Amino acid sequence: MTDSTERRTILYTGTVQGVGFRWTTERAVADVSVTGYVRNLADGRVELVVEGDPSQTEAAAARVRAALGSYIRDEAQEVGPATGEFRGFGIRR
Repeated sequence: MTDSTERRTILYTGTVQGVGFRWTTERAVADVSVTGYVRNLADGRVELVVEGDPSQTEAAAARVRAALGSYIRDEAQEVGPATGEFRGFGIRR
């Protein structure tokens, strides 16, 4: 990864499990140039991790908000350096 890439981790709270959140997220970011994953957490939240150019990680987050905003009550974001560990984007179980 280059110095211009970042890792954005977003934790979503609300009615975010059991509503197709992960599937919809995977499709919403399909044509955005990011790598990473989306997964359900045991505490009822959903975690989204995306790596790429900052404009692309923000685009991914915006698409998730646009597609699923009615289910999201809150989101907490953390931004840091990309690790380059992902080959693509997918759902983790």
